Amino acid sequence: MTVRVMVVDDQEMVRAGFSALLAAQPDIEVVGQAGDGLEAVELAAHVKPDVILMDVRMPNLDGLAATRRILAGTTPGEPPRVVMLTTFDLDDYVYAALRAGASGFLLKHSTPDELAAAVRIVAAGDALLAPSVTRRLVEDFARVQPVVPVKPVHLTPRETDVLRLVARGLSNKQIAEELVLAEQTVKTHVSNILTKLDLRDRAQAVVYAYESGVVVPGPRR
Repeated sequence: MTVRVMVVDDQEMVRAGFSALLAAQPDIEVVGQAGDGLEAVELAAHVKPDVILMDVRMPNLDGLAATRRILAGTTPGEPPRVVMLTTFDLDDYVYAALRAGASGFLLKHSTPDELAAAVRIVAAGDALLAPSVTRRLVEDFARVQPVVPVKPVHLTPRETDVLRLVARGLSNKQIAEELVLAEQTVKTHVSNILTKLDLRDRAQAVVYAYESGVVVPGPRR
């Protein structure tokens, strides 16, 4: 299956470079490029990508606002997965991006292999939350956010255990090892969690886990 990708960045060289790298992959097709948030919203509705690589700081409309508009759109069909493009000096935006509905973030100086892998990961419904630096960032920004009242949802004790581990950024395989379960069983639990909580993907599950109090951030290190 070919993954349809749209690249959004206000720097033409970045757009062209990322597009060329992705277009060289046999299972990835670049279906559009946009130079600002407003253009991204319009183009996404037209080309209907599976994955959008979205810069944070752009003229006219920034990446966070563009992501909210795209994911809130009423266009029929599955909404795209959004990966925010960022640099270390934009860490403040990571948690906000996840709350906006992004499936994770990618550093702009990532290698070509990491770029292609990121597209495949989010296209498959997973989140770019595995690196320890990401978990620390999520915890830091979750810590300073007030707990948001949420509608009570009944999760089984095992589903709650799985959700806590998802929030730590563990993969299904790692969760299976931690809980001594079959990987397919973990996959079923994750699917049930997303369905019960009406969440799109694991990234939203991470935000839910912290904001609902299912996971309490530890002391700052």
